[in-house]
Amino acid sequence: MQVAMCVPVLQGYGLTETCAATFVQYPNRQSHVGTVGPCMPGVQFRLEAVSELGHSPSSNPPRGEVCVRGPMMFQGYYKQPDLTAQEVDSDGFFHTGDIGELTPEGTLKIIDRKKNIFKLSQGEYVAVEFLEAEFGKCDLIEQIWLYGSSFEATLVAVVVPIKDKLMAWAAGQPELQGKSFKEVCASSQANAHVLAAVTATGKEARLKGFEFPKAVHVDPEPFSIEHDLITPKLSLKRPQLLKYYKVKIDAMYAGLKAAGALPKTAPAAAAPSGQATPARA
Repeated sequence: MQVAMCVPVLQGYGLTETCAATFVQYPNRQSHVGTVGPCMPGVQFRLEAVSELGHSPSSNPPRGEVCVRGPMMFQGYYKQPDLTAQEVDSDGFFHTGDIGELTPEGTLKIIDRKKNIFKLSQGEYVAVEFLEAEFGKCDLIEQIWLYGSSFEATLVAVVVPIKDKLMAWAAGQPELQGKSFKEVCASSQANAHVLAAVTATGKEARLKGFEFPKAVHVDPEPFSIEHDLITPKLSLKRPQLLKYYKVKIDAMYAGLKAAGALPKTAPAAAAPSGQATPARA
């Protein structure tokens, strides 16, 4: 892009709450590629330990939740003092919810999201956005949403497949020939095929066993703004997705338990408090 437009192209980092960029790359610094650059003048930041994920500012390289403060910061959320107190600590640092890594040169890499991390019933912590990005590399998947809660031992997923890819596969399946895309998505054969493709992608990424969804629901309809399932920036709206797919989520867990794949516990979708919060748009 920089070569084509003949102007410097820089990457930075900031949020609505910081009112501007807090980190920005320097022009013509090759070593800044892959980072959001160093801290801007007037901005103070720190990395706060996230022990459940093994991130610590004393590790090498230093890692932790990015917290910032400075004169550019917002005054608070309008008429929401409780939310402001939750996000801004007593020292005036705003907790971004992003996990950062400090490079030897003093630049910052954003490597994960703390606020989309939740715990399964066996105590494993799941970084759901990271997993969705990994499974999203599957050449069969257009969109994927992973669900889990502290009441269940495993993840399940809702997958929107790429129509052309799934229909090309279905054309080679005698029992699916002549079926519509919607009918193919509803078939047990397509469900098994999509789950196998997701599992294969996870194995290629060397994910841990608890990070794999054990069941999927294949939906022909993409997550859309019209259905209030994604933001204008295409971030998943997790509480809305849970409400929209509650029946499917319960059915997936019930099917796993009936097959003896899970212990019989309370329905997962009845406990949204165990679900990760949506990403900040």
